[in-house]
Amino acid sequence: QVRLVESGGGLVQPGGSTKLSCRTSGIVFRFYDMHWYRQAPGKQRELVAEISEVYKPRYSDFVKGRFIISRDNTKNTVDLQMTDLQPEDTAVYYCNVRVAGRGDFWGQGTNVTVSS
Repeated sequence: QVRLVESGGGLVQPGGSTKLSCRTSGIVFRFYDMHWYRQAPGKQRELVAEISEVYKPRYSDFVKGRFIISRDNTKNTVDLQMTDLQPEDTAVYYCNVRVAGRGDFWGQGTNVTVSS
């Protein structure tokens, strides 16, 4: 059974930083690209960042230079270090993996609220 469990986030002041982590099980982690998405209130879910199985990162324009995605294949985790957070970054952040023939798997999400 594929499981993704996010942790981290919470309330952050504008300009602040926080780190999200996603722990996975049920897949051979090192073979899969991993993704972070977010969904703000009233908006569609959007891709934030992804990292390939060969550690190549890719970022959406709105987070370039502020967020860093990383993975640890020994711990089966993917992290998202977020800096210079702004109120528009407020969202539920989700970890995602796409497994061929089985579809998309999601974590339960973790809240990030950027507010003073």
